[in-house]
Amino acid sequence: MNTNKNIKNHTADICVIGGGLAGMCAAIAAARHGSRVILVHDRPVLGGNCSSEIRMWPLGAHGKNRRETGIFEELVLNNLYRNPTRNYPIWDSVLYESVKFCENLTVLLNCSVFDAEMNDKKISSVTGWQTTSYTFHRVTAEIFIDCSGDSILASLSGAEYRRGREAKSEFCEEAAPDLPDSFTMGSSCLIQARETPCPIKYIPPEWARKIESDEQIKNRPHALTDYRGNNFWWLELGGTEDTIADSEKIRDDLLALSFGTWDHIKNRGEHNAENWELDFLGFLPGKRESRRYVGDHILTQNEVQAGGKFKDIIAYGGWSIDNHPPLGFDHDGDPTTYYSCPSPFGIPYCCLYSVNIENLMFAGRNISVTHAAMAASRVMATCAVLGQAAGTAAHIAAAKKIAPKGVGNYIRELQKILMDDDCWLPGLKREISESCKAADLYAECGNADNLRNGIDRPTDDGSDNGCYIKKGGKITYSFKSPTYISRVRIIFDSDLNRETVTGGIPQVKDCPTICNRPLNMTPFTFPATMTKAFKLIADGEIIYETASNHQRLVRIGINKSVKTIELQPTETYGSDKVHIFSFDF
Repeated sequence: MNTNKNIKNHTADICVIGGGLAGMCAAIAAARHGSRVILVHDRPVLGGNCSSEIRMWPLGAHGKNRRETGIFEELVLNNLYRNPTRNYPIWDSVLYESVKFCENLTVLLNCSVFDAEMNDKKISSVTGWQTTSYTFHRVTAEIFIDCSGDSILASLSGAEYRRGREAKSEFCEEAAPDLPDSFTMGSSCLIQARETPCPIKYIPPEWARKIESDEQIKNRPHALTDYRGNNFWWLELGGTEDTIADSEKIRDDLLALSFGTWDHIKNRGEHNAENWELDFLGFLPGKRESRRYVGDHILTQNEVQAGGKFKDIIAYGGWSIDNHPPLGFDHDGDPTTYYSCPSPFGIPYCCLYSVNIENLMFAGRNISVTHAAMAASRVMATCAVLGQAAGTAAHIAAAKKIAPKGVGNYIRELQKILMDDDCWLPGLKREISESCKAADLYAECGNADNLRNGIDRPTDDGSDNGCYIKKGGKITYSFKSPTYISRVRIIFDSDLNRETVTGGIPQVKDCPTICNRPLNMTPFTFPATMTKAFKLIADGEIIYETASNHQRLVRIGINKSVKTIELQPTETYGSDKVHIFSFDF
């Protein structure tokens, strides 16, 4: 490298590449646990496919009480609290501040990694070019986590990876083709529309693709009032090309298709679009698939459909196997084929680190899975919890000075930390301290012991696993003698199913952002079940009090010996009673 170039050197414990939800959650998790982290992202805004540049809704596991929690739910709740109209500038700001002001975390935006220095089978440093400052940034770290989606470190480090579709015979997958190929799911340049008080004319560019009739887009929802299904996700091309090498051509083809689709809606046929205008069209394609790393284990369709019963579970999915044809929009048939799978299905730790590069991890759509399994694990909420798992594991590896593979020997420790950080691991219970279990617990309800049962959401057996008390009521732990408490941990009810959220567009109340905007859309409300105001009282003294809580997971440092510790919730965001899943220490 030319030494005359402007080079800035950085040293960290962990370097995360890619600032989508997976990379953000990985970086935040590792930093919060004390690792020095540098997050390198090649765009000016964070969030990847859910950012204002692309605008795909972050979706995840299907079914009641399946919502992903942890850092992802924290981000979403911050957005719901501050952003009742679900607009993208505020969403972008929520994501930005979550990393920009996180202790131990440095973020390099507009910085594209193009080089990796190797020391045998380990990455010693990566170098990126920051387009805004005209600066090269070299990051030296112990652990590298590639959350770029495109697996940028694969070609730079020599890490094993796969691209395309496996043959049916390799893993006996129903969704796989008979012969292997390099085809993938395509990319999309999404469009969004806004209703106006008067008719708006639209003149398409001459190079827009011509879509004359609805017959050309059959099975593709494009009614502007179909808010749930119509963010135009089916504007998809590029699956028969190389989604990385051919990305510029794919973008050009998608722009022609997207502008042409809006021309069709406005000018060809009856779509009741006279008073609607094109409010957004993304010039940055959102990718569904490119390279997938190879880890110690490759997750398959059959394992997903069997529920992913792994001893080293560190995250879960629950989206259907949603397999798009490589031709995308040009496929003469349905734009996707669904294969049922259980929600949730477990994802093991051994899919999150490289089989041949000792200090390389990954999270997001690029984990070690087959194409068919990736069709279920690729959605963003799943990627977010995978990111938190990878970041937490990387912290353990860095702290113990071991390779990521070695964290498999400490899997129970990893699972314990994740559950303590409000990451649900289906089939496992969170550990409760012996001092907490031994204390006398009283609440005005009859199910106070639910607060220390290690389960922080309702379960399929009908158990609520929570405690209802009246506003102003108290939940009290008492001890026979003064007992040292370092902190208390509380899980409030954030309404995982969003049943108490009103206003806005009902069909998208569970999404942090929306697409098409009607003229008279009302703001959304915050989940009514959430506790807004509460006090924490130790030996009769108020040691913590807030009137603006809007988070599900709350941890409060105590660091003293007490004979009683009391939680007194006084106000919700609308519910008559307070609902709490956990109060322990």
